[in-house]
Amino acid sequence: MKIKYLFDAGVLSLYFAGDRRVKKYFDMVFNGEAEGYILEVNLAEFYYKTAQVMGLDAAEIRYRMLRNSEFKFITPSGDATREAAKIKFKNRNRLSLADSFLIATAKTIGAVVLTTDKNLKEVAGEMAIHIKIK
Repeated sequence: MKIKYLFDAGVLSLYFAGDRRVKKYFDMVFNGEAEGYILEVNLAEFYYKTAQVMGLDAAEIRYRMLRNSEFKFITPSGDATREAAKIKFKNRNRLSLADSFLIATAKTIGAVVLTTDKNLKEVAGEMAIHIKIK
């Protein structure tokens, strides 16, 4: 069984910035060695932040590159929605609702979260890998 990775918006940004620390995870997905997942809400966050810094054209190009790749794009299930609400309730001052959905979805699909968010890593524990922004 292949390992599953669920990518947050920060990790997507690091990849497009050429950060070599995240390249290996993308290569594993692109080579079929791992399954790569992106939650729709995190893709929207990535698009927004890219557009904010680089403009809509750059955001659109990166969006299309991801959509046309080996990544699987998912929306949270009903169970993940309930779990995300509970995670957000317990961590209301530490996590965004999007991050709560990321953790809940990872639990639901059995994936490891790749994140740049220290608080998300602290809440998710061993089911997350934290990549520090330099």
